[in-house]
Amino acid sequence: MENPFKNIDQPLQEVPQELKGKVMHDIAMAKLLMELAELFSYNIGHIIDSVTSKRK
Repeated sequence: MENPFKNIDQPLQEVPQELKGKVMHDIAMAKLLMELAELFSYNIGHIIDSVTSKRK
């Protein structure tokens, strides 16, 4: 197995457009899922807070 750290000081190579597109799509999907999870978690927290404050 080749040592990957030998290539650290080499000049950067261009990444293929297909790979760039796939990575950007995956990042966009992950960001969307994180934003949806954040949206629902904040709303559930607000609902729980409002229900407990109305019970008092």
